[in-house]
Amino acid sequence: MNLRRTVAAAALTAALTATTQLGAAAGAATPAELPFASTSSVGIHNTYDPAAFGFLAQALDTGTSMIELDAWTDTVTKEWKVSHSNPLGNSNNCVNASSPAQLYTGGVNKNLESCLDDVRVWLAAHPTAGPVTVKLELKGGFAANSGMGPAQLDALIAAHLGSAAFRPADLLAKPGGGSYPTLDDAARAGNWPGRSSLAGRALVYVIPGTVEEGNPFDTLHTDTEYARHLRDLAAAGRIGDARVFPAVHGAAAGDPRTGYPEANIRPWFVVFDGDAAAYLNGVDTSWYDTRHYLLSMTDAQNVAPAISATDPTADQARARVVQLAGAHATLVSSDWRHLPEVQSMVLPRG
Repeated sequence: MNLRRTVAAAALTAALTATTQLGAAAGAATPAELPFASTSSVGIHNTYDPAAFGFLAQALDTGTSMIELDAWTDTVTKEWKVSHSNPLGNSNNCVNASSPAQLYTGGVNKNLESCLDDVRVWLAAHPTAGPVTVKLELKGGFAANSGMGPAQLDALIAAHLGSAAFRPADLLAKPGGGSYPTLDDAARAGNWPGRSSLAGRALVYVIPGTVEEGNPFDTLHTDTEYARHLRDLAAAGRIGDARVFPAVHGAAAGDPRTGYPEANIRPWFVVFDGDAAAYLNGVDTSWYDTRHYLLSMTDAQNVAPAISATDPTADQARARVVQLAGAHATLVSSDWRHLPEVQSMVLPRG
């Protein structure tokens, strides 16, 4: 046996051993029986890219637990454009389906609401699938002063995902009645529903965009703006209007929420998103797990030893997912578009 095969065999053996240990640690419960935050699953980066999939529904067909959409606020037309780099036009694989038969036909390059329509129609046609997490990157941030702020995003999601959306208010609601005061309180109390009860539903979380983060004139980023929105809705008794979870963007040691000067918005962050390799380089990721926060690890392929960003072997990708599940990831993100057997993996977390 040559060295490459020896390494591959060792990686697969380690992955299978780790999977067994994960199951034992979770009391042999199946992933469907576990709370959402107690599982690890897989997602696809830039899922809307027409070079990745001809239709968004084809990405969902892989069994993936997360899709990613990049959106721009077009303040002239008041449209949320979905594109990687064009703020004034759409470049995506969304078709504005109104029935399952339309998911794989018709013209593409639609707006954000059409992408969400496709997700809603696909979920309705696959009621036992999911939950699906929709990672939304607002490339240039909100434009609330032009009527494209958090409230308008909530309204758009409400109109196009409908009851399929898992809302912040759903996490806050106590099973016996009443509600927790903040998302942090609810998460730390372990109030996440089981995966099986979230079948057919979608959770949307939002991160600041690359253009926004690089804009020295933008002093109010997406994460802060939406967290303020949640705080204010809760104070007004209207938290049920919210449809999005803001995410802390970027791996950091300790509690990264302390970087927000406004202490009263920190408890509205229970989703964290950052580079997998950075999380594994000195960050105590068990901190997220014990508090039942969602932890999305991106660029999974770059964790040493690096593997292909797009086409690793199934064994390599499977071993990496098991490794990051053991490192307390909730979502393992990559561009592994051709491995449905990996995209559909769901493991106990930690």
